[in-house]
Amino acid sequence: MVPRQGDPTRVIRVGHNVGFFSDLYVELLSMPWAKLGLLIVWLYFLSNMFFALIYYFNSDGIANTHPGSIQDAFFFSIQTMATIGYGRMVPLNALVNIVVSVEALWGFSFFAVTTALLFAKFSQPTARVLFSEIAVMGPDNGVQHLMLRLANQRNNRIVNAKIEMALLRKERTKEGGEFRRFYDLGLVRSHVPIMRLTWTVMHPLDKHSPLYGVTPEQLKEMEAEIIVSMTGLDETLSQTIHTRHSYVADEIKCNSVFEDVLHRRDDGYIEVNYALFHSVHPIKDPDA
Repeated sequence: MVPRQGDPTRVIRVGHNVGFFSDLYVELLSMPWAKLGLLIVWLYFLSNMFFALIYYFNSDGIANTHPGSIQDAFFFSIQTMATIGYGRMVPLNALVNIVVSVEALWGFSFFAVTTALLFAKFSQPTARVLFSEIAVMGPDNGVQHLMLRLANQRNNRIVNAKIEMALLRKERTKEGGEFRRFYDLGLVRSHVPIMRLTWTVMHPLDKHSPLYGVTPEQLKEMEAEIIVSMTGLDETLSQTIHTRHSYVADEIKCNSVFEDVLHRRDDGYIEVNYALFHSVHPIKDPDA
């Protein structure tokens, strides 16, 4: 999700310094693919440059290299680290052999960790679920509901999909303190046996709802955030997947409903129009 400007859900921790290396494995797994790839390439290049400089200052200990050639030293490092061993450039003395041994050991460790990390990241079960960009408050069968929409973007099915929705809002106590409290939002249907296309999640805005009678201005004042989480079993992967999304006050439209995105074609197929997935239209009479 693209960070919202002035996003009230973003947190800046003060006085709680957690170093990158204190939880390195999780930090690396949570990196985007592009950033992780650049980091691996950078470490690979930096490692080879480090050993290349050592070889450069001991170039007389490597056979068939040009005197003072950093290029030869660099590519000798690459051959050593990857255990390629072409046989043209070879160590001649004990010092270079020691450096080669250290680099070979580092190379084994580097490639082993990199391979394990990439496999772990690649094999992580992920959900390709599309959430509507906004939530709406509008009528359904004459009853006001808070509604949002989601869809399975894969061609397979999510088995036993379950949704939980909660309201997080700021409250002031009688003593004058401020707290952010969670309230569970009951749903018309919180699970479906099979999710293949779309699902409109609805919370009735009745007298039992913490959002009953709340206006858009009040939502902003209480810094309301609607948090939605979904879990299910990916039919293809046979693994549990989960995803989440949230809506702040500016992303909740009142007196509106979603445009219909499903219809059956003349040839019998069901068509999903994703071009209208985030589209809504206002309701003139919210009590209709």
